[in-house]
Amino acid sequence: MEMKWLLYVTLLALGTLAAQEHDVGDDDGDVIDIEDDLDDGVEEIEDSNPESSTPPPAPKVTYRAPVPTGEVYFVESFDKGTLDGWILSKAKKDDTDDEIAKYDGKWEVQDMKDTKLPGDKGLVLVTRAKHHAISSKLSKPFVFDTKPLIIQYEVNFQNGIECGGAYVKLLSKTPELNLDQFHDKTPYTIMFGPDKCGEDYKLHFIFRHKNPKTGKYEEKHAKRPDADLKTYFTDKKTHLYTLILNPDNSFEILVDQMVVNSGNLLNDMSPPVNPPREIEDPNDQKPEDWDERPKIPDPDAVKPDDWDEDAPAKIADENAVKPEGWLDDEPEYVADPDAEKPEDWDEDMDGEWEAPQIANPKCESAPGCGTWQRPMIDNPNYKGKWKPPMIDNVNYQGIWKPRKIPNPDFFEDLEPFKMTPFSAVGLELWSMTSDIFFDNFIICTERAVADDWANDGWGLKKAADGAAEPGVVGQMMAAAEERPWLWVVYILIVAFPVFLVVLFCCSGKKQPSAAEYKKTDAPQPDVVSDEREEEKDKGDKEEEEEANEEKLEEKQKNDADIGSASQEEEEEEEEEEDRKL
Repeated sequence: MEMKWLLYVTLLALGTLAAQEHDVGDDDGDVIDIEDDLDDGVEEIEDSNPESSTPPPAPKVTYRAPVPTGEVYFVESFDKGTLDGWILSKAKKDDTDDEIAKYDGKWEVQDMKDTKLPGDKGLVLVTRAKHHAISSKLSKPFVFDTKPLIIQYEVNFQNGIECGGAYVKLLSKTPELNLDQFHDKTPYTIMFGPDKCGEDYKLHFIFRHKNPKTGKYEEKHAKRPDADLKTYFTDKKTHLYTLILNPDNSFEILVDQMVVNSGNLLNDMSPPVNPPREIEDPNDQKPEDWDERPKIPDPDAVKPDDWDEDAPAKIADENAVKPEGWLDDEPEYVADPDAEKPEDWDEDMDGEWEAPQIANPKCESAPGCGTWQRPMIDNPNYKGKWKPPMIDNVNYQGIWKPRKIPNPDFFEDLEPFKMTPFSAVGLELWSMTSDIFFDNFIICTERAVADDWANDGWGLKKAADGAAEPGVVGQMMAAAEERPWLWVVYILIVAFPVFLVVLFCCSGKKQPSAAEYKKTDAPQPDVVSDEREEEKDKGDKEEEEEANEEKLEEKQKNDADIGSASQEEEEEEEEEEDRKL
């Protein structure tokens, strides 16, 4: 037990020393700089063996512009370094101050900050606190028929995100569509992508559904994903956003090729695509005699004669006694004798000066001062206002609801997938954070084509980031530099297995060796169970021998008693014979 405690204390001491060593400042001249000594040692080793100390270079990832492997409606990698094919909006927002109504936010094609892939460019929202709008035509309009719709692109919040979006709009094909005047009210078919303000992290999927009866459009929002989206907005890494819509009305939303939300257009949108068959009659009114009370006061109940409604809730304690030494004539507060009237006090303006009140010093040693009053206690006779007990209402009719009538606006659209065709993709955004990076847009119908495009674009970024990141040991060391207390954790993790090994090795009983058995010619047991059985048999034999010895001693004692008795009889007989002679 002493060894266990000694090891435990030693581990704690090592952890404490390691944490203190990382907290010591460089300016402390009385402390030995262990890191300098280690650095000197490392330099000597490097000088003596320079070839072995050189770390292997990190694997280099070479960038190549992705190329679509199948039919696509739109692709854009921005690797040409220009905005060719994109149109900047010149519109103004309605109902907005002229100073901020213009879509004058700046867009540029740039390399990503701290890029690990030189040559990989993207579209960057450069300015903050401005309206931005940019769009581009598809190679041909997308018509919703028998093939899925897949839209995919990359986003990197290089400076994090305070409040703003990075979603795309698929602009509906209409005769009025003018990309030069693209603004917030331009009709769109689908809006998809990340959006954040405050601590509300969203991943939008909205589509505009046309009412077949009225011809009006209504936005349908997908349910919020259960996954935690915060990391995608805060880690400053490039993330891949994918929306897949299928002709059977099912949909999937993926981030970094992992599903974070899924559902069906008929069941998982709000408000629902199809309205209810019946609605409440807006002209129906509740009858005046409709009784919604499940309980009512008992009409037959009578207040008891001894019920005193006027009895107070609190009464003075008649058993209380004024403490001895109570100072009735002394006030609790007195004027401060040390206070002096300020020199600038003007009685005409400020009134008559009075010294401030302080606690009476005479009351400090007494149980109390001033007029003593009995303390208040609960009144045992207090009952309060009498009310009749509640009973079930025999006339209860339940909660009234208006009657149902057929919904005059009812319709049933079983194929909401067949949305309005779209012919352009656009970004219409407001952001309080700059340098949002967009890259590698693709709109297609085949999952394999989208996956190939992702692997050649986002996959290269991910591989390059992974190659540049330090190993596990490097990450642990970097984390410990920021949080010195982690050294204690590391030491305990390393030392704990050693502690267990020492504990088990030192606490076991020493077993006799084969040589010791040979020295004593004692039989050596093959297994522990045989040894226990032999010990038990040996104990039984010893008990049996002891019992036999006891029986033998009793028998000898009895024989001795019998022999002595017979000898006495012989002597008596001899004496009698001598008397006769």
